[in-house]
Amino acid sequence: MPKVWVYAEVGPGGVHPSAFELLTKARSLADAVEAVALGPGATDAAAALGEYGARTVFAGDDPAYDECLAQPAAHALVRLIEEHRPDMVLFATTYDSRDVAGRVQARTGSTLMSNATDVLALDRAQTQIFGGSTLVDVELGGPAPKLVLVRPKSFPAEPSGGTAEVVPVEVEIPDELTRARRVERHEEAASGPKLEEAKVVIAGGRGLQDPANFALLDELASAIGGAAVGATRAVVDAGWVPYSHQVGQTGKTVKPEVYIAVGISGATQHIVGMKGAKRIVAINKDPDAPIFKLADLGVVGDALKVIPQLIEELKARRS
Repeated sequence: MPKVWVYAEVGPGGVHPSAFELLTKARSLADAVEAVALGPGATDAAAALGEYGARTVFAGDDPAYDECLAQPAAHALVRLIEEHRPDMVLFATTYDSRDVAGRVQARTGSTLMSNATDVLALDRAQTQIFGGSTLVDVELGGPAPKLVLVRPKSFPAEPSGGTAEVVPVEVEIPDELTRARRVERHEEAASGPKLEEAKVVIAGGRGLQDPANFALLDELASAIGGAAVGATRAVVDAGWVPYSHQVGQTGKTVKPEVYIAVGISGATQHIVGMKGAKRIVAINKDPDAPIFKLADLGVVGDALKVIPQLIEELKARRS
């Protein structure tokens, strides 16, 4: 019987939401769907993982999985793979999961595919290139298990109402694998909805001209209500806003109801992270900006003049 595993990343905030997306997809690939959760709180996370399709959860609550970098988790995962022989392991494309997947590949000699946007079968996956305009089917050869890193938001997370059997992970971690440790964890203070979960995302680019003008986007988000503010890689690299705001291939993938692109030209790297939005509104003073080819509604104009007018109109309608 084919068996698909999901590496469910566990952190201080619980299970990473992408694990539920991967479990939903795994149910379409195999009848035997299992999850591996490593870190404090892993056993408690089993109930939620079971609800999304994991029949078995291999749970390890050893603090070393959280306190140390990827080596203990990769070591435990390799031992579990050698014992239980899954056909495929799905990972989310996050920093920690990428680190674990790469180390597992080095130990198993398995095929490792990154940046997948779909998994078609146990030996085929799919990715997108040229801003998502071209789909590429990739054949996964080599020995099992096939290792696939999937971009977040590639699949909807749909509960199945199941329950999971919890199997404790009792793998001894060698001392030499616990030497690289996290010495500090910094959680950026945030207000409003998370970028990945917001129904409306307002993203700014170089067209805002100055980092201080991002305050206009915050004001617009407040006027709309329940909106989050994002940014392009160019302004993040320039230090205008934190990396946590970045939308795109090397940032976050968002699929809101409405995506408002303000002063964004529409580079391929950025489009990859937002093209799944149901409606796209573009505001740019360049009528030939590539973003207009993707937009459902385009406004040709100076964003620094358009946005204040939009804010005033929203406030007037609410009052």
